[in-house]
Amino acid sequence: MKQLMLYCRPGFEKECAGEIQDRASSLEVFGFPRVQKNSGFVLFECYQQGDAAKLVKSLDFKSLIFARQMFAVAVELTDLPREDRISPILQELSEADGMPMCGDLRIETPDTNEAKELLKFCRKFTVPMRQALRGKGILFNKDNPKKPVLHICFVEPGHCYIGYSLPINNSQFFMGIPRLKFPADAPSRSTLKLEEAFHVFIPREEWDERLASGMWGVDLGACPGGWTYQLVKRSMFVHSVDNGLMAQSLMDTGQVKHHQEDGFKFEPPRKNVTWLVCDMIEKPSRVAQLMGEWIISGWAKEAIFNLKLPMKGRYDEVLQDIENLKVFLIKNDVKFKLQAKHLYHDREEITVHVQSLSNISPY
Repeated sequence: MKQLMLYCRPGFEKECAGEIQDRASSLEVFGFPRVQKNSGFVLFECYQQGDAAKLVKSLDFKSLIFARQMFAVAVELTDLPREDRISPILQELSEADGMPMCGDLRIETPDTNEAKELLKFCRKFTVPMRQALRGKGILFNKDNPKKPVLHICFVEPGHCYIGYSLPINNSQFFMGIPRLKFPADAPSRSTLKLEEAFHVFIPREEWDERLASGMWGVDLGACPGGWTYQLVKRSMFVHSVDNGLMAQSLMDTGQVKHHQEDGFKFEPPRKNVTWLVCDMIEKPSRVAQLMGEWIISGWAKEAIFNLKLPMKGRYDEVLQDIENLKVFLIKNDVKFKLQAKHLYHDREEITVHVQSLSNISPY
């Protein structure tokens, strides 16, 4: 296997390509990315046979910012006949080297407007394809979440890439996208950004402990309250900081204190904050510095925030801001866990999560 498939947001293929090039090289896997603008995917071509399988195993998927999903490609098929797409796929998979027996099947497309019509076909195709794969012993007879995931990605009606990902090192979501429903009572669609961030960054089994009722949160740049809403609906109390107006429905809960102040100057009256969230439209370097100051001061235990990206040099800006934040925390002897992702509900921004692992007493 010499190809690695990565899904990304259309228009961010260049950033995804730059990232996989750097990360693969750091693992001494060499190759080059194939990029087609606005395609929603990047294909990384390794020079050595078997290196794609090495990347699927050794490259930490959670550490990738711009990739929504990754899998090693075993087979590429073009010009599949309309009357029978199953037989050629079974034939090629039965002869493919290094293809493991899989416990799940995902028939997907890149996330583009052009590919949306293909999704209808993928849904109809999944059941007969699954039955055929089980009949040939390529797929276990019952879904097994501990076994590799078989991916069939159609980029055109008769053109697909087939391969596998590992369940401990992939996105758990179909197409790498959490399917979330906009709450009718939320004050803005931006609420989905924070909800998706919780799904991506916080393991579901830890929600009861880390997103618990009764906690205090701070939302910087809160108005009209899309991110505050996510904390309130989890029965938290929130200091919402913004010079604008908050949605009255949130104020009526009695869980929100609205501070009409500058988010860069606000200091919580009591240092009992667990969650700091921030979606301010500011220079990313300035926001990252502010988040670091809150973590170092012990004012918050965890932070989720967005870094707005420039029109040019987006990948370089992201790397620089995150590296500066890491250095800042390390210099101040803070142990931490940091993740960053270009989420589905993000546009020209990435979302970052920092969790303090140090016992810091607020001053």
